[in-house]
Amino acid sequence: MVDVGDDAPDFTAPLANGDVEEFTLSDHLDEAPVVLAFFPGAFTGVCTSEMNAFEDELAAFEEAGATVYGISVDSPFALNEFREQEGLSFGLVSDSNKEIIEDYGVEMDFADMGYYGVAERAVFVVDEEGEITYAWVGDDPGVEPDYETVRGAAAEAAD
Repeated sequence: MVDVGDDAPDFTAPLANGDVEEFTLSDHLDEAPVVLAFFPGAFTGVCTSEMNAFEDELAAFEEAGATVYGISVDSPFALNEFREQEGLSFGLVSDSNKEIIEDYGVEMDFADMGYYGVAERAVFVVDEEGEITYAWVGDDPGVEPDYETVRGAAAEAAD
């Protein structure tokens, strides 16, 4: 897994933002700090709660100078529908080829359900230099991140 002090692995993937556009992390470092919120799957209970919590806190993240992106292995079309149904205003990155979760070391399986290669619930904050300044990976996919701690890490990275 990547950790604090590491260079954030760059990636290019589809971005669901109401449309589908190409998104390259290094092209968006001027929006730093960038909060990358990995989640296992759209339309699931805890993931829906997490993405709604980021939406509810979005103004505070923006006030701290941060830009939030969610990342899952869902298709960009499913992510756009998820965004619309949940009223999410931030972009969701589609890692349908599972390269981003592999590069960040946050790939997990739900083997008992026969579902393999999804994102662990994880949050990384990336500064304008492309360095990871905060990293959290949940041990339990049912546990959401501490949003206050993530906001604080984003604010600190903005300074």
